[in-house]
Amino acid sequence: MKISELQAKDVVNIADGRKLGQIYDLDLDLRRGVIHAIVVPGESKWFGFVSSGHEWVIPWRQIVKIGSDVILVRLEESVERRGYYLPDEAAVD
Repeated sequence: MKISELQAKDVVNIADGRKLGQIYDLDLDLRRGVIHAIVVPGESKWFGFVSSGHEWVIPWRQIVKIGSDVILVRLEESVERRGYYLPDEAAVD
């Protein structure tokens, strides 16, 4: 799968059914060739020009399913839109 194909999919949290947005970046370990997390931008405040400054940094292990037009993730209510990362040993090979 190409990165551009991932970026075209909506990211949805199955814990609450909320659409988080679309992927705009990946957190990669180039040395090991693994993806640590997907990054989804925060909401735009005014015609897409001003963002909230927060982003979802969703660990790869939180991805439940990658479908043809949606990526399902499981984020619990306690997770806030401030971003977080996996430690190196938890990366997906």
